[in-house]
Amino acid sequence: MLRPVINKTNRQICLSIISTRLQHLSSEPKPREEGSKSSALERIREELKADKQRLQWRKPIGERPGDWHSKLKAFENSEQTSDYIIMMQKPINLSPSAIKEWWRKRNERVEKHMQQFIQERHEILGPELAAAHFLLYRGGAVKFLHERNWLRANEDGEFNLPNKYHPAFKVEALRCDNMVLYYEGLENLFNLQELKFLSFHNVQTFDDWCLDRVSGSGYPKLEVLDISSTSCSVNGLSCLYRIPTLKLLVVNDPKESLEYELACSMLQEVIPNLKIVNAASIHDL
Repeated sequence: MLRPVINKTNRQICLSIISTRLQHLSSEPKPREEGSKSSALERIREELKADKQRLQWRKPIGERPGDWHSKLKAFENSEQTSDYIIMMQKPINLSPSAIKEWWRKRNERVEKHMQQFIQERHEILGPELAAAHFLLYRGGAVKFLHERNWLRANEDGEFNLPNKYHPAFKVEALRCDNMVLYYEGLENLFNLQELKFLSFHNVQTFDDWCLDRVSGSGYPKLEVLDISSTSCSVNGLSCLYRIPTLKLLVVNDPKESLEYELACSMLQEVIPNLKIVNAASIHDL
């Protein structure tokens, strides 16, 4: 077979034809559909931008020019916006029970806020005196190391303690009995290196979550823990393995159910020196 002979002249002619064709293709206009599609996208973007501008017209009450500003604005809490939205979506109920429940929840929210951890207080007082101030102010009792008597606030809520850090004050025992103590307040009772006795007897707001926080609060010498007459269930006992120094645990009834008795037995296997007793044998004496 004869192969076509491609000489130098034919090659130049082919290259010129190819380059001419490429220039013709590049100069052709784009298809009509692609151009219309891009214009539609640009129009949608412009409409979205205009909608965002229109939605910025509303300003909160009190920030508009000419609005009257109350002195109570200092107590405003912008985080409660969701609460007001939920309240407005519900039908208005002015029954005595509904008003009482609203007042209860309001007081509970205020008390939780008041019990929050304050870093400045612990930096000034240290963890020992900060925990003592926190409990004594709310009706608790504190016993310091090498002291024989418990310290409580008087009828006027006053007590005699230093208002700054003093190394001689080491908390040995805390009584939170009958207090209204929330999960947020337990952070004020952490890192007590000499604490041996801790009682939450009859603290109705103390539950399994609170017990979990207590077990991880750093009590290397804790020996006695009282959780009787609280909301703690069998689920909360499992976190007490973090306190290997525990020797006495006071509960409502170690044999109140088969599940509770089994949990107590497993806890005693983890902590061999632990003794779990009935609250009636202690608080009825």
